[in-house]
Amino acid sequence: MVATPIGNLEDLTRRAERVLGEVDRVLAEDTRRTRVLLRHLGIRPSVVSVREHNEAARTVDVLDWLRAGERLALVSDAGTPLVSDPGLRVARAAVEAGHDVVPVPGPSAVLAALVASGLPADRFAFLGFAPRKGRERRELLRRIGKSQETVVLFESPERLGALIRELIEACGPERRAAVAREMTKVHEQIRRGTLSGILSYYEERPPQGEVTVVVGRAEMGPALDAGGRAAAQRLARALLDEGLRPSYAARELARRHGLPRNLAYEIVHEIGS
Repeated sequence: MVATPIGNLEDLTRRAERVLGEVDRVLAEDTRRTRVLLRHLGIRPSVVSVREHNEAARTVDVLDWLRAGERLALVSDAGTPLVSDPGLRVARAAVEAGHDVVPVPGPSAVLAALVASGLPADRFAFLGFAPRKGRERRELLRRIGKSQETVVLFESPERLGALIRELIEACGPERRAAVAREMTKVHEQIRRGTLSGILSYYEERPPQGEVTVVVGRAEMGPALDAGGRAAAQRLARALLDEGLRPSYAARELARRHGLPRNLAYEIVHEIGS
């Protein structure tokens, strides 16, 4: 399981280069992209595709090759294999068949964005790409809104603005966050600040390239007793019934009841969901 560069070819480890030169076959999602890397290294092993639509059939081939004594390397297009990429079925089948499955660590967009974000990295959750719509997306946003862990997400540049707007609804405009773009490449950029500030920046400068989003933890506020929470819920319902958007309703609820913004947003979204 060989990690490959997410942009800068100098990030390939010496061990990864050696392993790629020693294996009989390289399993890759995008064979063309992987061949570019291998040509750069001056090595030419056989390269075969492992994609979402052919992974089941390819797993049979992989087990046959391993039984025949071949050494195989599974790579991602960029970064660490299996992290939002195909290959799990192949890896699991190899493990279950008793073959050695060995990690060759290296670049990771998740970890690179996390450690450069300026946000706590001692506890974090990687949630992959956000679902496009529906209940799964709403549940993910609600989870992030309440999360006591830093959260890392992937997103396309075209959908970044929509995601940030919905994160503002779920987390509040002042939640700390960072957007890492084109990491390790010539035009690398890491934008840090509040969700509202990040949204304003990218509304004026539409992003391009690979994007990773890091969202800070929810602030822990004082607990409300049952009576206080019920009163806050009544006000939240009244504000929503007046036609206020959830973000404005939460802001007003926080002001009137002296609540942390995080707790006010949680109550509003409980009422509105």
